[in-house]
Amino acid sequence: MALEHVVGFDDAPFDRSHRGDVPVVGAVFCGSRMEGVLIGHVRRDGANATSALAALVAGSRFSTHLQLVFLQGIALAGFNVVDIHALHATLGIPVVVVARRAPDMAAIEAALRGPVPGGERKWRLVRRAGAMEPMAGVWVQRSGIEASAAEHVIRRFALHGNIPEPLRAAHLVAGALARGESRGRV
Repeated sequence: MALEHVVGFDDAPFDRSHRGDVPVVGAVFCGSRMEGVLIGHVRRDGANATSALAALVAGSRFSTHLQLVFLQGIALAGFNVVDIHALHATLGIPVVVVARRAPDMAAIEAALRGPVPGGERKWRLVRRAGAMEPMAGVWVQRSGIEASAAEHVIRRFALHGNIPEPLRAAHLVAGALARGESRGRV
């Protein structure tokens, strides 16, 4: 089955001093065409990213058509870690985490074992998601999808570089939402 209906999520930029909720944007695509935008919030360094994303998708008019969720990294709003296996199980569709480069796992572990609330639990979620795999010019974690299918869908949606277009669009919209205009690379 061709995966044509996908959503890519990214969080909005925020100041280091910010506490509270951070906007999250989902760009919904059918093939190369953006069909819609979802906007929600997750708590800075909180524990609600998985449930917030599941509610955004399930409560949207796109829910019956979506076939895959792309995430720009496994954590939103600082260290609000997404349980990709729970998100896959809740929505019944694959989840693919994309990063431009391999993360520094030692630094992530050190940060989570520091002052981050619930850091130990979050570190377990990161480890449970599995090691990031190099694939199609990016690094990937996945749930509910084989490596070959994940590589195919990444290449299918990477229209202007290595990052899938739904993630690029979500990044641009999230930046504009927070700062009045978009800037920077995905």
